[in-house]
Amino acid sequence: MSSRTKKIIDTAIKRGQRALTEYESKRVLAAYGIPVSREVLVASASQARSAAKKIKYPVVLKACSADEAHKTEKGLVAVNLSSQKELNEAWTALNKKAGRGYDGNWLVQEMVKGPREIMIGMHRDPGFGPSVMFGLGGIFTEILQDVIFRVAPLRKKDARDMLRGIRACKILDEIRGMPSADKEVLVHALMAVGQIALDHPEIEEIDINPLILKGAKPIAVDGLIVLSGV
Repeated sequence: MSSRTKKIIDTAIKRGQRALTEYESKRVLAAYGIPVSREVLVASASQARSAAKKIKYPVVLKACSADEAHKTEKGLVAVNLSSQKELNEAWTALNKKAGRGYDGNWLVQEMVKGPREIMIGMHRDPGFGPSVMFGLGGIFTEILQDVIFRVAPLRKKDARDMLRGIRACKILDEIRGMPSADKEVLVHALMAVGQIALDHPEIEEIDINPLILKGAKPIAVDGLIVLSGV
């Protein structure tokens, strides 16, 4: 456990947050070696423009607040913004949707593209403790429910078995001109999620969805860590 992740979580609990923001969640994931998207936390339109210039277009603009876990459903995400003009328009539109009561920040994030989306998660079961999940991500999560679970801590063998354990496991192989996924990165990510849960008993759930395969490289483009409040 790093002092940095403990500080992020302890600060959120003191603020009365039920969950970490996406930015905070990804800082925890990154601290455990899970690859996350490049992004900058901003509070103004000028900061958003500077961030996009640094990251390079196209970018994504999204709300970033502990109270906005379902930002996509609320229309608080704009993707594939390819110019400053589109970013400015998205900033105006999203702030209008968020309303005057919105007191969170915003994320300017690199636009990660890839046709294959998977997910990794963790749920703390009252009986078994932290259970790590792997499966298809994106829009297929609820439709196909192709997932597998293992109780933490995970060994490398456990993680590799999980990658082979879903029905759609061939999505990770070389197929239709797409390279095979970097399975060692995925194995590490699965083990890391289990370790995060073991190191921080105050974490109730972890949701990394989607984890997009950009070529062979998995990148977490969204992440949520839910706190138990204990």
